[in-house]
Amino acid sequence: MFLSPTEIDKVVETGKRLHKLNRFEAEAMSRVITIFKPDVVYVDASDVLADRFGEHIAEKLDFNLKIVSEHKADITYPIVSAASIIAKVERDMAISHLQKKYGNLGSGYPSDSNTTKFLSDWIRKFDCYPDFVRKSWKTSKRIKIKSDSRQKKLL
Repeated sequence: MFLSPTEIDKVVETGKRLHKLNRFEAEAMSRVITIFKPDVVYVDASDVLADRFGEHIAEKLDFNLKIVSEHKADITYPIVSAASIIAKVERDMAISHLQKKYGNLGSGYPSDSNTTKFLSDWIRKFDCYPDFVRKSWKTSKRIKIKSDSRQKKLL
């Protein structure tokens, strides 16, 4: 399941960022679980309270199953490790497609200087981000604020 930057931004704008993102992720997981209807699921909890994350998933389901919700579940459960690898490969392919269209935008991680350079150059040129960028992402917000303050100094 792919969650778009626009969907994530809408969630972040409606309340406490982390709490809303955790709920959003739990809801997305419940949609996938509903498709497959397994007896047991293993999830890597994004909430600081792993059990609460599992409860948030269960709230959205209309059938019972065992939910094993743990931090770092990818270390303990090979099925979670496999899902993590698949997600990373899918993400890398998406970045590759974007790079073919937009040029070197880096890895998409905040520690990547190519990513921050791409965002800075883009915002300077267009004064807004493309649809594939999360506007609620701390890195994109920081770069936008920095760009806005530079523009005010020029006025």
